[in-house]
Amino acid sequence: MKRFEQKALKKDRGDILLLIAVVVLSVVGTVFIYSASNYSASATYGDAFYFVKKQVIGILLGIVVMIATSIIDYNKLKKITIPVCIVSIILLALVFVPGVGVENYGAKRWIGLGAFTLQPSEFAKFALILFSANYVAKYPEKIKTFNGILPILGFGLLICVLIILEPNMSITICMVLLMITLLFSAGMKIKHFVFLIIPAFIAGVILILIEPYRLSRLMAFIDPWSSPKGEGYQLLQSLYALGSGGWFGVGLFNSRQKYAFLPFAESDFILSVIGEEIGFVGLILLFALLGFIVFRGLKIASKSKNVFGFMLAVGITMIFGIQTIINALVVTGSIPPTGLPLPLVSSGNTSIIIFMSEMGILYNISKNNESLTF
Repeated sequence: MKRFEQKALKKDRGDILLLIAVVVLSVVGTVFIYSASNYSASATYGDAFYFVKKQVIGILLGIVVMIATSIIDYNKLKKITIPVCIVSIILLALVFVPGVGVENYGAKRWIGLGAFTLQPSEFAKFALILFSANYVAKYPEKIKTFNGILPILGFGLLICVLIILEPNMSITICMVLLMITLLFSAGMKIKHFVFLIIPAFIAGVILILIEPYRLSRLMAFIDPWSSPKGEGYQLLQSLYALGSGGWFGVGLFNSRQKYAFLPFAESDFILSVIGEEIGFVGLILLFALLGFIVFRGLKIASKSKNVFGFMLAVGITMIFGIQTIINALVVTGSIPPTGLPLPLVSSGNTSIIIFMSEMGILYNISKNNESLTF
């Protein structure tokens, strides 16, 4: 009887290591946000802690939401699937409404909320995960038929169309990869994937060709030295930062590229500053922490007692992993430049709040699983 009570207690605790890793990563991110942004924030806003203050607010709100999602039974999310999906579509549409949507660098990706902004595409990623999990839980056998995958494809493509119109190619790519991952995890047949991949590839080529800036970025990726002061500038500055870091870095807070050389140093390209300051060895430790979160998420998914929990855990874990990999590939010049934050590390309130709330759901799922060991 005593052994049973001990096992039940361990089960109810859930995956504490996951939560610890999430909090540690967000704190590490805040430190590097200060390092990467203090010069530009001081020059632009007269406050070296401008971005840090915003990030701390995001983290505190994220922790509150993470606690809530870790307590409330995740199965209750089924009841709000449709409202969440509707709200996500409305929010994505609102960015195009004059006076509501906020435009930066020629893109309308945000909704203005006073001193803060909301990025609806971050919320839409979770909406797709929730919709797919609920649908597959209700109709697990339908996923093995082509008609059965159409609802997920339809909702996913609707989100992708609204996001690409902003325009936001990077998040669109993430949504497509997330959608494919969810369908495969649910049991989609290979022949259906092959049938879909050809038009998807053609659509990707067309999207690049119809927008001159995307084609320019592709050319800059192939040969950044062809436009060192234009499209190739950011990639070259990123490579300078990583190259300067060497094995052990130039030291915390000692980055040189953050002094107005590297654009978006506190957000999309924060990994470049991290690499410059703590070097290759430090990056290995950082990616070990990021990989640990992915590992725990997949382990939670593998032990899930129902299809809904499994799909939620897979979706949350994979969008975290997908963004991490794409961000790393971009800053190292392995794929064409595209703006995408490093989860729980880059500056951005919407991103960190959504990811922390999703991590709360992951923890919630783990509480209902059998005890997890390292």
